[in-house]
Amino acid sequence: MESVPDLQKSMYMVVDGYPCVRLVNLSGEIGCSNPGRDKVVAPIIKYKNNKELGLPSAILLSMDDVQGFFSRYVLPITMRTGESCSNTELVLRKHLNVKDHIQRISNDSSFASNVAGVLVESRVEIQHKLKGFSPARKFPQAEFAPYHNTTYEWNPIGSGFMWKSYNFPVFLLSESSTSTLEEIAMKNEKTEKAYTTNVAEFDVVMQTTKVGTHDSESCLKEETCLPLGGYRWLDQRGESYAALDFYASICEFYVWSAVPPINNSSSNQSKPIILTVASMDAASFFRDKSLGADSPISGLISLLAAVDALSHVDGLDNLNKQLVFLVFTGEAWGYLGSRRFLLELDQQSDAVRGLNSSLIQLVMEIGSTGKGFSQGNKTFFAHTQVSSDTNEALDALKLAQESLKSEGVTVSNASSSNPGIPPSSLMAFLRKNSSTSGIVLEDFDTVFANKFYHSHLDDSANINSSAIVAAASLVARTLYVLASDKKDSTSSALSSINANASLVEELISCLLDCDPGLSCELVSSYITSVDTCPSHYVGVVLGEPSSTPSPNQVDDISRFVWNFLADRTSTPKGNTTVCSKDCSNNGGVCIRAETNGKGICVNSTTRYVPAYSTRLKLDSGTWKVLPPNSSDPMGMLDPVWTESNWNTIGLRVYTVQEAAYDRLVLLGGISVTVLAYLAIVLTRAYITKALKQD
Repeated sequence: MESVPDLQKSMYMVVDGYPCVRLVNLSGEIGCSNPGRDKVVAPIIKYKNNKELGLPSAILLSMDDVQGFFSRYVLPITMRTGESCSNTELVLRKHLNVKDHIQRISNDSSFASNVAGVLVESRVEIQHKLKGFSPARKFPQAEFAPYHNTTYEWNPIGSGFMWKSYNFPVFLLSESSTSTLEEIAMKNEKTEKAYTTNVAEFDVVMQTTKVGTHDSESCLKEETCLPLGGYRWLDQRGESYAALDFYASICEFYVWSAVPPINNSSSNQSKPIILTVASMDAASFFRDKSLGADSPISGLISLLAAVDALSHVDGLDNLNKQLVFLVFTGEAWGYLGSRRFLLELDQQSDAVRGLNSSLIQLVMEIGSTGKGFSQGNKTFFAHTQVSSDTNEALDALKLAQESLKSEGVTVSNASSSNPGIPPSSLMAFLRKNSSTSGIVLEDFDTVFANKFYHSHLDDSANINSSAIVAAASLVARTLYVLASDKKDSTSSALSSINANASLVEELISCLLDCDPGLSCELVSSYITSVDTCPSHYVGVVLGEPSSTPSPNQVDDISRFVWNFLADRTSTPKGNTTVCSKDCSNNGGVCIRAETNGKGICVNSTTRYVPAYSTRLKLDSGTWKVLPPNSSDPMGMLDPVWTESNWNTIGLRVYTVQEAAYDRLVLLGGISVTVLAYLAIVLTRAYITKALKQD
């Protein structure tokens, strides 16, 4: 041992994992936290469903048991001070979809009182064993639906437990940590009566818990939380303690781009607009394990591949309609991105300069597309809001399908028994204007095909790249038909529009895997990434939101999407391609600036827009919750989601001695000391007596 850190490393084992954190809205809390201000330390035991807990324990839980475990433990949902029970119930029914009653006590109180923390195992083969796992609700974000039947089950496998509050820490272990913790739990079980035991130490102390701010209005006022939306916290690992440090922020914007580029200097902006929409944020019970491969990243990849396919088509400047591509973030948390976009349109802000809401003819949303593959066929479903423009879009879809018949691509109208469109960004548009024409392209008809919706198991193994390629080709050809008014499915121009399968494969490996992850060649050609492993959690907002951020304020994925769209929707800017001050002054944008130091100036209408609640305003550095506005029905439903602040989040394991053994050692030491003292006294007396006799 050469130093104190070396001693610490020998005593404490740092455990890799992904935490569940505390989220707060206007009516209460969800997620996980240590119960107080201190770290939680408890012995590690393997969960057994039929076994009661005799003392506070850190429970090692397999994925097979997660559903049953959390059904045994339901903590009370916090009421705001001064609210009556009936008012709280009303708020929770609106925001948290609690239908029967407020569960205020544990389903198994003796068991629950001894749950000190939970460690969830990770295994590669678990997806093949489980029939499904979704901690989301059966109708995600039902309160925003533009129809009355909100009891419909789009996600029948959903348990909804990620929308409850847990007063103990929960970690998802990495695969390597799972094996280690299993060995430790088995060792504890075999040496149950030994004088030493192995314990887990959880450092998941949330500021909202420490200060007692249990709703978003109070925690924003006391600055113990930050709004979900446009900004995302970086995670940093300490040298001697694996911890997430609450130290720096990078903004995660939504991005929009136009084909052809919009000439803002022209007063004649009269082309009808076709919006093509996808989302890039995912949700999960575990904050930093939010991949969302099928829902929604497969749709994002389909959109990017469709834009790439259209970029190779000649004559896009002569299209009869304006194509606009939107990639939203914050959609999993009250449709933050789409609602912010609609507000910016109403205010005609610089972020959406060149767009006019009255010219929007159609909203075409690309939802989940990664599971639209079965027995060699690629099957998709069009969920629609019926109107004349929607019928025109359906005709274009059918025409595109006909042109792809040899590829085994089929598109069907969604079942008429559905209550309406599935959970999607289009809901925000319809709640704003019920006459909006729109289509949501999905890989399911009546219920989600994704059995791991809003789960950490919705990863690259849960999707099929061929389905994503087919969806991209289908969307690209449909948009071309709609924008060009060419109705011939056999035309050479239409048949030449094909998604690049290699690009789709690369996007999957870049956006959904750690190897190569964001260090892949495609991403590296546009940006210098900060992280390698992608995460699609929306993050939090810090500071004044801006539509013209500097690159170091924007997260990796948003910067990549912006650069990719700006590149694929651009035309060269004059005779020079090297970026200069004149580039932005003359309406151009600078792409690849991070990779070659200078960048390339192109003519493109591609912009960042920060996404956050329409009921929030930054006033003198403090976030204020605005009163509900009756003219904004979705704003009145807005839960105003925030995430609790924290100092560090960490998990480590070490060995401790039983207190009884320590007391026994102390008693033994005292006894030895007393006996030694008596022996000395007696020996001295004996020697003294013997000397006197001599």
